[in-house]
Amino acid sequence: MCDSTSSGGETQNMNSDSSRGGWRSFPFIIGSTAGMSLGGAGVIGNLIVYLIREFNVKSINAAQVGNVTNGSSSLFPIVAAIMADSFFGSFSVALLSCFLSFLGTVIFVLTTMIGSLKPIPCDNGSEACNPPSEFQYAILYGAIALCALGFGGARFTTASLGANQFNEAKHQDTFFNWFFLTWYMASVVSFTGIFYLQDNVSWAWGFGICSVATFIGLIILVLGYRFYRLDKPQGSAFFDLARVLVASIRKWKSQLSSATKDYYSSKDEILPMQPATTPAKRLRFFNRAALITDGDLRLDGSIGKPWRLCTVEQVENFKAMIGILPLWSSSIFLSVPIGIQASMTVLQALATDRKIGHHFNFPAGSISVIPLISTSIFLTFLDRVIWPAWNKFNDKSPTTLQRIGTGHVLNVVGMVASALVESKRLKMVHSNPSETMSILWLLPPLVLVGVGESFHFPAQVAFYYQQLPQSLKNTSTSMISVIIGISFYLSTALINEVQKITDWLPDNINEGKLDRFYWMMASIGGINFLYYLLCSSLYKHTKM
Repeated sequence: MCDSTSSGGETQNMNSDSSRGGWRSFPFIIGSTAGMSLGGAGVIGNLIVYLIREFNVKSINAAQVGNVTNGSSSLFPIVAAIMADSFFGSFSVALLSCFLSFLGTVIFVLTTMIGSLKPIPCDNGSEACNPPSEFQYAILYGAIALCALGFGGARFTTASLGANQFNEAKHQDTFFNWFFLTWYMASVVSFTGIFYLQDNVSWAWGFGICSVATFIGLIILVLGYRFYRLDKPQGSAFFDLARVLVASIRKWKSQLSSATKDYYSSKDEILPMQPATTPAKRLRFFNRAALITDGDLRLDGSIGKPWRLCTVEQVENFKAMIGILPLWSSSIFLSVPIGIQASMTVLQALATDRKIGHHFNFPAGSISVIPLISTSIFLTFLDRVIWPAWNKFNDKSPTTLQRIGTGHVLNVVGMVASALVESKRLKMVHSNPSETMSILWLLPPLVLVGVGESFHFPAQVAFYYQQLPQSLKNTSTSMISVIIGISFYLSTALINEVQKITDWLPDNINEGKLDRFYWMMASIGGINFLYYLLCSSLYKHTKM
């Protein structure tokens, strides 16, 4: 991040207006990112605790809502990316997303100030608590939906908007370093400072600060408009992938040819791949999409039926995506245990002694910051100590697949640690109900999972980015977001089923068997690791 202030020739080499783009736009985008990240983490991160304490929602149900919210905020970036690429551009989608976020936070503030918008408060765990009315649920879920859509959409479209301001890769890399650093730092501030205010001062103050931060982020984004180099929508790679699938199915009876002239290659590739005029032999069924048949071409030789004929390059892009899916799928059940641990640990924190010292009471929702901090610290340790030492003794860096595999192992160990800690906590509760475990016991499992994430998360980003073709680079980064979103939804479904068929997850976790649930997660993680080893051993690397 050493070149952040030296715009050099970057601002002088703009393709369009030289007064736009470059580092002059950087403060506005980073300022907006800080505000949105602070507000988003402060609302969504402590949602489970708010639902339990202020809306009388049962603990497991609150965890379910939290998982769905996190899943939605992780899946919506895909929709936002398609909208930005195909129709509106990054700035317009980022602006709309910021506005939706602000509107959602305002509604949350109103639920803390207007008595009719939430049920009558009662003691935690009391059976006499009144549930929210349908109207109150409608307001609550409306606010949650706006925040999930807004914060999810703003997160990655703002990143794309920032990267679009630079022509050179080194400047883009520097921007991304600052972008993610800002995102993590703002989240840490929310998970500590804002959560503390929500727990110990008032929810109105906590959500109020989130709303103000979101509004400031929105204003900063707008103020920088005259400095932005705006991108023009050019269509989404998702549509190209869909076209290949549809064209292959429509031509399933056509006989494949070995002649180069029978396949269509584009003469004007904006993002060229390795030279190829005939589709590769793997996954040959899809080669039909580039096979020229009667009526596919116009008189000038261009494609006349885009949903019946694709270029060879588009077919190979589709095959690259299909080829990577088995490894991608193994990451889903790498993330499911993490999502379950994140929500269940908040419930555990509420049942522990959260006093640290004589005066500080650790906010239950802030327990989520521990993996974030451990990931950030260990990433630095890997970059500065582990990898240089590895290179010194092995003359090469570990492969991305090796790093992902290490993350799998650490994730399983983290689930085992969570099971052991919860087993100890339950024994303490059952043997002496007046004795409560310290919240500090919850930290080691979270640290282990955070360290594991420092291995597998950046390695997955690098792997997808390196293995998918140039035209699918945006798709490659969004694949991680899809994994996170699917994982949260699967976490919700899994918790639901376990509740139905076992007595492990009652609303009062002191009466349950959460430790068995963690053991189940460790077992699933172990089986998934074996699946990952199989997929990685069979995968054939591609050179793009």
